[in-house]
Amino acid sequence: MKRTHYTSELEGQEGKSVTIAGWADQLRILGKIAFIIVRDRYGTVQVTIPRSKLAELYGEAKSLTKESVISVKGTLKANKEAPRGIEVIPEHIEVLSRAAAPLPMDISGKITSELETRLDSRFMDLRQPTVAAVFRVRDSLLAGIRSYLEGEGFIEVHTPKLVKAGAEGGATLFKVDYFGKKAYLSQSPQLFKQVLMSTGLDRVYEIAPAFRAEPSATTRHLSEFISLDFEMAFIDSQEEVMQLVENMVVSAMTHVKGECKDELKLLGRELDVPKAPFRRVPFAEAKELLAAEGKKIENDLDSEAEKALGSIIGDDYYFITGFPNAEKPFYIMEDGDSSCSFDLECKGQELASGGQREHRYDALIARMRRLGLDPKSFEFYTNAFKYGMPPHGGVGLGIDRFAQKLLGLKNIREAVLFPRDKIRMMP
Repeated sequence: MKRTHYTSELEGQEGKSVTIAGWADQLRILGKIAFIIVRDRYGTVQVTIPRSKLAELYGEAKSLTKESVISVKGTLKANKEAPRGIEVIPEHIEVLSRAAAPLPMDISGKITSELETRLDSRFMDLRQPTVAAVFRVRDSLLAGIRSYLEGEGFIEVHTPKLVKAGAEGGATLFKVDYFGKKAYLSQSPQLFKQVLMSTGLDRVYEIAPAFRAEPSATTRHLSEFISLDFEMAFIDSQEEVMQLVENMVVSAMTHVKGECKDELKLLGRELDVPKAPFRRVPFAEAKELLAAEGKKIENDLDSEAEKALGSIIGDDYYFITGFPNAEKPFYIMEDGDSSCSFDLECKGQELASGGQREHRYDALIARMRRLGLDPKSFEFYTNAFKYGMPPHGGVGLGIDRFAQKLLGLKNIREAVLFPRDKIRMMP
């Protein structure tokens, strides 16, 4: 076997034979002793090679290059002077893959690399414990979300990512050739998850890629991102959706705080879990609050207004409700001049958008026509409303942005393994 134990499993194994495997993180020759710090996904452990007893292995250690992949079989011993108080005295070292030198970037922490350099050599960047910790936290966040939703009776579904029509208009759609026909990459599963509300699958969620052809070059936008979308039927208002969203956020963050203590410590991050219910700020009130600070807005909030409002409100998490109808898609239910909609904000930045949908066929068709949309182009969607559609609502939440805000990352691309934006398609 190339490995019998991860480094996290070595405590309490002193005196036993173990086989560890990983990367040569550090190499040191001190007089008649060689040291190799071996790193795996959970941490590091010291391998100590006395020259007098292990001449052959000592020579192997001297010729080893940093970041080479090795497997080490030996005896685990206690040593107060070693990192973690334990060390492996090897019987055999196998070099599984010798790393070339020099490395494409420094991962020791002594030299700080620019984000673009890190992304160009992402395979190397991810070997840094702090970078890897981001994705272990992200994994825990997704697990917490799934656990909560499934506990609330939701089932996970997967909808098409190649579509004939967009949910939110054509300006931000990526066109693709689909066997000689025009098609698009999906902006959102919105229309499909609403169709599912007519089937009896009345609580569904999806965690999947979505695509927006927005030529943004900000620290919070991507062309391809992971979206959490859920839809729930038999609701009275968007308030029920907001309650589920806030409880999901609290539950997921609580899960991360409990499962990722080591990762959060490594990242120097204190996780303050908010308490539900979150504050509700009607759009009209938001306008008044901003006007009092000299910031006038009309029917929507730009990024500057969002940030300013966040500073005024002071809460980390809060909802903005009742946006004007003109600013919302055709599928959002109207309530006079306002829409039955909400945005979940996190420290002055939109994290999610949702609301109650228009489930009445005639009202839906009329709104589509008022907005200049041809209902015939959406018959795969509108037909589901003819034959029994319950009142329903839902939300779309950006997982990448949630992870970014959760960990206080400066750039959303740090929260994505291989980010895609208007200039980056490789690696």
